[in-house]
Amino acid sequence: MSDNPAESEKMSVSEPKAKSKVKKRIHTLDELRGLAVFCMIFYHAFYSMGVFFNFKFGTDLTNFFMPAEPYFAALFIFISGISSNLTHSNLERGCKLFFISYALTIVTFFVVGPGNMIRFGILHMLSVSMIAYGLLTKVNSLIPMWIGAAVNIILFVITFNITSGSIGIPFLFSYRLPEDWYNSGVFYMFGLPDKNFVSSDYFPLMPWFFLFFAGGFIGRLAANKKFPKFTYKKHIPFLAFLGRHALIIYLAHQPVIFGICYLIQLITNSPAPQA
Repeated sequence: MSDNPAESEKMSVSEPKAKSKVKKRIHTLDELRGLAVFCMIFYHAFYSMGVFFNFKFGTDLTNFFMPAEPYFAALFIFISGISSNLTHSNLERGCKLFFISYALTIVTFFVVGPGNMIRFGILHMLSVSMIAYGLLTKVNSLIPMWIGAAVNIILFVITFNITSGSIGIPFLFSYRLPEDWYNSGVFYMFGLPDKNFVSSDYFPLMPWFFLFFAGGFIGRLAANKKFPKFTYKKHIPFLAFLGRHALIIYLAHQPVIFGICYLIQLITNSPAPQA
């Protein structure tokens, strides 16, 4: 404590301002992100066991959980969009993730071969979405939150089946896209893969880009501290931990899974994994 009254008064005035700048962490977002990561880890484990190591129980579990996979992936992407309002620079974050994602592509090329490598997975899609969100920040700010969120949700629904060759809204209309759009071999990142396209993890910009942006618009509530009060409280610490370290866990889990599978293979004397 200073003996100078003027200095003490200055400190007492500035202290509340410092406290007001402290950001309240939305722990429920961490927990939901952690839940999505937890589900993805187990799905990738079953997928690797079945596809790369020919373990029948892995194939059976993959087929069983496959219908649920888009839902927890969608949760992860939507929350990533919300969180884009809570970072200092989406451009910086997106560029870093872009290089990480293509480093992952190179690693998978050498580990599992070109036939099973990740060409454009969830990290690729998220990195491009973050960069786009950063570049369009000023434009997005001119669009009312609920209109922006609603339009992007509608576009997400319309383009959800674009990789299968059509767009539309279930039970309302469906439009078959020209086959030529899928024959170029270079537009797979937009959801237009050719017949020979293969990627172990595939999340094209359409439809997932729109879900990310929908989360971005809803995230304005988070930036303005207007989320429900219960979301700022901790509920499940384990899931919150996974959510806070999602990228590191996502990058590390696959080598761990492969190591466990190799160990099981040695113990059971199973055939070598597919390349």
